[in-house]
Amino acid sequence: MSRKRVLDVAVRLIEQVGVDGLTMRKLAAELGVDSMSLYNHVANKGALLDGIAERLVLSIEIPQRIGDLRTDLTALANAFRAAALRRPNSVSLLLTRELSSFAGGLAPAEAALAILIEGGLDAEQAVHALRTVFAFLGGAVLREVSAWPTFSGHNLGHLAHRRDELESAGMPCVAAAAPQLAVIDHIAEFDFGLSLLISGLEQVRHGGSVHACSNGR
Repeated sequence: MSRKRVLDVAVRLIEQVGVDGLTMRKLAAELGVDSMSLYNHVANKGALLDGIAERLVLSIEIPQRIGDLRTDLTALANAFRAAALRRPNSVSLLLTRELSSFAGGLAPAEAALAILIEGGLDAEQAVHALRTVFAFLGGAVLREVSAWPTFSGHNLGHLAHRRDELESAGMPCVAAAAPQLAVIDHIAEFDFGLSLLISGLEQVRHGGSVHACSNGR
């Protein structure tokens, strides 16, 4: 048994039973070992979850930059989304756990900051942008994997039928948008929100100069 084996099986269990359903006892049973032997590889469940989060970060296939802010940031965002959707029950760990490995945990942040700084933002703007984009990515992906029932697409007729009730309750805009609220195209929503964010970043970046972080890249 190795740390890699422990983490691999833990990820598989989370995808079956969810983060809350994962216990050290269940993990040990799945591995066919005594639960105490797990502590030779992870200090506790918190450390186990941190390791899984790091494993998910490392699974992001960071694309090669071409030097265009919109193209490069879009490619990196889609790589994040693809990695998250491969492990939908584990994705919350990307947003809630501490990443212990400096090189591994910060690789996506380094890639994003390089895109932003070389795209014309200064360091402070780039950090604000990084956090804003990450907040959007996390929310968008969590919404996609959680399939919020209110907007699942199954209540289109119900919302349309309630238009009069909504209008009388002082919500004419909700009533008018009821058919659109009842359906969600996750890809279209993701692309729209990301494009909107990048358009904003293109507006705030300062003029002209390029600030490379390493090796002229």
